[in-house]
Amino acid sequence: MLTPSIFGESLFDDWFAFPDFRDLDRTERKLYGRHADRMMKTDVHESDDHYEVDIDLPGFKKDEISLELKEGYLIVSANKDLDKDEKDKKGKLIRQERYYGSMQRSFYVGEDITETDIKASFKHGVLNLLLPKKEKEKLPEKKQILIEG
Repeated sequence: MLTPSIFGESLFDDWFAFPDFRDLDRTERKLYGRHADRMMKTDVHESDDHYEVDIDLPGFKKDEISLELKEGYLIVSANKDLDKDEKDKKGKLIRQERYYGSMQRSFYVGEDITETDIKASFKHGVLNLLLPKKEKEKLPEKKQILIEG
């Protein structure tokens, strides 16, 4: 049975979930409604010399996505602007389920990584990031000091 996208992964997610007092804040979240926490799904793969991060951003264009490196955190932001006065070629807009808004997610990548180390590409609604592994500085081996006398 197919369920509408207003439900989570299970039809009963919203009905039988433990009460969350954050729901008392009824501010409107234009982009993806109150299920925005389920967006920007991310896969992280580890190789010998790098990490590969794939982030789902369906419906976004390349120029609506920004990456920022700040104090060891990689911040991925997506901002969607939609013209409210859009009209279809067939007439006026009857129902609009695609909204505007922004979302953001951050990942700790370490203090040693710079902007030039990160490689990013965006294809078919998936942001692909390649993050190199930086080798930690090796601590010098402890040497025994001989005591005379």
